[in-house]
Amino acid sequence: MTQRVAVPLLRVPLHDATDLTAGGHLAQIALADQVYTLRITRAGKLILTK
Repeated sequence: MTQRVAVPLLRVPLHDATDLTAGGHLAQIALADQVYTLRITRAGKLILTK
């Protein structure tokens, strides 16, 4: 019988999309020198564009 070793889970930040959009449908996210647009669709899906 093999013994299983418990591996600690990595903590990944969780952000609510409606917090990022301040309750709206759009947010801009900057990474280095690029700006991306996060959009919440009517269907509740997320779209991230450059």
